Amino acid sequence: MFTPAEIADSEDLGFFSKGKGGWAVQDGHTQVDGKLPINPSGGLLCKGHPVGATGLGQIYEVVRQLRHEHENQVTGAEIGLTHNAAGTGLSVLFIY
Repeated sequence: MFTPAEIADSEDLGFFSKGKGGWAVQDGHTQVDGKLPINPSGGLLCKGHPVGATGLGQIYEVVRQLRHEHENQVTGAEIGLTHNAAGTGLSVLFIY
């Protein structure tokens, strides 16, 4: 349920055409050094899935990325986006 969230949400948000999100992951476009870095810290599962603190955790990561203080820094990050579908376990973080 969690792993496909990156693919489904990146397509739903319009970053990739329907059916192309998985290929974007496979081709490295969503990695930290890719065209559209997604979940540079590994996403919620790497944080122990902090139910109730999900949104705050995402905002904290975006702030650290935009201040260029993150341990897995996206080079040249200027814009951050968090996406959280509360209650379903789906949550994705985009940083440009």
